[in-house]
Amino acid sequence: MVLSVCVGSSCHLKGSYDVIEAFKRLIEKHGLGDKVELRACFCLGRCSDGVAVKADNSYILNVNGANAEEKFENEILPLVS
Repeated sequence: MVLSVCVGSSCHLKGSYDVIEAFKRLIEKHGLGDKVELRACFCLGRCSDGVAVKADNSYILNVNGANAEEKFENEILPLVS
């Protein structure tokens, strides 16, 4: 799975760095280093929806440092095959 976190201007200001750091930690915690490729990317076109994350073809929106773990465990983990 490719997990892309937007680092465009809007998402950067909304905390994309914190999301990337949380996802790095969670990928390691769950032993998913061989199944999940974490990438930073520029605009996903969802600027009004918080920090936007794309997990393969699914969008996870309004992610921030405070809810990154919850979003990862509830929305991303079920997508990892």
